Amino acid sequence: MDEGVGAGMADAGFVDGMTPYLREGLGVHGERVLDSEGVPLGSGPAEVGRRILWATHHRADERGRQSLAEAVADAVAEPGSADALGALRQVIRRALSKDPGLEGELAALLPRGTAAVVVASGERSIAAGGNIGVAITGDGHGPVRP
Repeated sequence: MDEGVGAGMADAGFVDGMTPYLREGLGVHGERVLDSEGVPLGSGPAEVGRRILWATHHRADERGRQSLAEAVADAVAEPGSADALGALRQVIRRALSKDPGLEGELAALLPRGTAAVVVASGERSIAAGGNIGVAITGDGHGPVRP
């Protein structure tokens, strides 16, 4: 493995940070996310996810493209599956280990200096992009006083 890939951003944290973008891209575009034609260009997290997947697909060899297409199909078929999304991230990690230049290309696609994409899921969930102080969910709670 190339030292720059293993030691750089291509660690689990780098790829895991792509998760909200991948999820949005798959949700908006489905399996067509890998197509270079016919997919409307957009903006926001779905477009970032589409570009991450397209760049990974475009730079991969035939075997890598097939693995990515299969992982995308699985993640689209099971949109709530953490395992399917994890398998997709693993394919991206593998692609990064094979192509040191891909890391820089993907890093350039991720927004800089913007708030992180935060997703709340489930009843009474709270999504916060930073320290919001005390957050209490449930019934029967009044204001919190210091």
